[in-house]
Amino acid sequence: MTNQQDTPAEDGAVEHIGPTHSGFVALIGPTNAGKSTLVNRLVGAKVSIVSHKVQTTRAIVRGIAIHNNAQIVFMDTPGIFKPRRRLDRAMVTSAWGGAKDADLIMLLIDSERGLRGDAEAILEGLKDVSQPKILVLNKIDRVRREDLLALAAAANEKIAFEQTFMISAESGSGCDDVMDYLAKTLPEGPWYYPEDQISDLPMRQLAAEITREKLFLRLHQELPYSSHVETEKWEERKDGSVRIEQVIYVERESQKKIALGKGGEAIKSISTASRKELSAILEQPVHLFLFVKVRENWGDDPERFREMGLDFPH
Repeated sequence: MTNQQDTPAEDGAVEHIGPTHSGFVALIGPTNAGKSTLVNRLVGAKVSIVSHKVQTTRAIVRGIAIHNNAQIVFMDTPGIFKPRRRLDRAMVTSAWGGAKDADLIMLLIDSERGLRGDAEAILEGLKDVSQPKILVLNKIDRVRREDLLALAAAANEKIAFEQTFMISAESGSGCDDVMDYLAKTLPEGPWYYPEDQISDLPMRQLAAEITREKLFLRLHQELPYSSHVETEKWEERKDGSVRIEQVIYVERESQKKIALGKGGEAIKSISTASRKELSAILEQPVHLFLFVKVRENWGDDPERFREMGLDFPH
């Protein structure tokens, strides 16, 4: 969104009147609070994948939004929960690391779930983080107003939030207020990224993430959490199309059968959905080829963690 006061320069670039602001906002919260949906809403484009499966986001995804004279870099972090496996530990460490690297922390709470479970532990953890913090209550259309006010009061008793917002990431209600606040609160300074850039995720990685989203959407009941997608080949062709080859890694032969589906039905459906979305994002025809491979205990392989943008916990 460009400021009304911005004026086109003679060479066609946008000239900003008044000082520019920029900064990093870490979006943290429990799993499935709606962080990725909110980042996509605030950026105005899809930069983070969304599914019903908990812990869909595995590494920090940066989505870049322009609002008034500010460039706001949202850091969509993995949901914070009690880790059980090595991958869980890497994700939770990544989330807290993102929070400590940011200029401002935005805690997103699912209004329906309130402070139960992981939200309580996150509030405790935030006491050790010095950055300014704001509270955002999501899914407010599903909760009575008096319950929302009680939830906001309970959270603010535990942490001194600079501001509290009530929003619906799905409908966009209340999101403009969040953007107005961030645009004026982030420090003055030059923008970090070109004006037309919406994410720092390499396209090969975004393509893998989109296929992983379709995999979870199609098979989230049947396929365990431990599956991973990598883009192995990316070939720009002379006819303007792109050929993409991706591998879906699972841990057991039984999982491979689920991913393929009867007569290859599941993998075809996943491939079609992913190819359509990639074609729309790339604005060019896409030829997508998916392969399913068994790699036992890939969750203990440091190389897979590097591919996901995570540090390997020992």
